[in-house]
Amino acid sequence: MRRRNGFTMAELLIVIIILGILAAISAPRFESTKRKTFVTSMVADLRSIVATAESYYATAGTYANYQAPSGSNGATITFTGTANGWRATATQAAVPGLLCVVERGPAAVTTEPTCQ
Repeated sequence: MRRRNGFTMAELLIVIIILGILAAISAPRFESTKRKTFVTSMVADLRSIVATAESYYATAGTYANYQAPSGSNGATITFTGTANGWRATATQAAVPGLLCVVERGPAAVTTEPTCQ
């Protein structure tokens, strides 16, 4: 009897099908992880703004002229300051519809960064 070298076509097809199924299962999980990464990055940016804006207020006595740093990981940060309060928002083009907000001042709704 002759020894067989290599794999048969059926064996190769079974391996390819199994790899395809595993790829189909793992792809949505990677998208979820990617979204969580962007959310975590935006919340970190807003927490950084909280610290720097409060430091600016301690020296300048107002939030009006504070310039917020640009967002990391492609986030867009919008800062609106007044004499005694401020609001900062973060958006990410890679995650449409997601908005993270933090506010400080007498009329503040959220003092910790929250995402919706």
